Amino acid sequence: MTDLIPALPQPRIPVAGGGTFPVHRIYCVGRNFADHAREMGATPPPASERGQPMFFMKPADAIVVGQAPVPYPPATADLHHEVELVVALGKDAPAGVLPVADAMDLVLAYGVGLDLTRRDLQAAAKAKGGPWDIAKGFDHSAPVSTLVPAAQVGELASLELSLEINGQLRQKSTLDQMIWNVAEILHELSKLYALRAGDLVFMGTPAGVAALQRGDSFSARLGDIARRDGVVV
Repeated sequence: MTDLIPALPQPRIPVAGGGTFPVHRIYCVGRNFADHAREMGATPPPASERGQPMFFMKPADAIVVGQAPVPYPPATADLHHEVELVVALGKDAPAGVLPVADAMDLVLAYGVGLDLTRRDLQAAAKAKGGPWDIAKGFDHSAPVSTLVPAAQVGELASLELSLEINGQLRQKSTLDQMIWNVAEILHELSKLYALRAGDLVFMGTPAGVAALQRGDSFSARLGDIARRDGVVV
């Protein structure tokens, strides 16, 4: 069957060592660091009462790769940065709920990215009790680094996640401070979605989220493993 319109190119992320990662979906985890949950006015539950993580999504073509500049989005006067571990899946999950013990077998690579947020639109939506998709899933809302194969990364817990804006440290934490780790998040996602090779998971942000302005430069880092530098224009 002939397409009636030209097909858009599939979004792709470079991978260290060669090749690219074609993006299928972008899943995001909200409030996965207790300090960030508190700064957003929420009370993190004790470990025994964690319940289900908070999930939302971004379109695959929200990624901004390389050192490409990030356009300041329309309809907001309060764009916020949220630095996050990015997990790239290289295998489809089997049918049914993915066991935690098997979840890491799906992971192909890791990177670092920004979950950009139109905070004023999010606050307005929350006040009305409505969904806040427009605050998260907009164009260019997911700048991301080159991906690094998982075999080259090793243990995640001790890695440091950080973000500098105009050379000043804004966010910093180690990954052992995540409320749900990677395997647990993949397990929970599998209850809701069919996880596929090509999926990205943005794993949540630590405290320190704040506004970005046009002209701001940023440097997001995952230890010495991955780095995404850029500028907001």
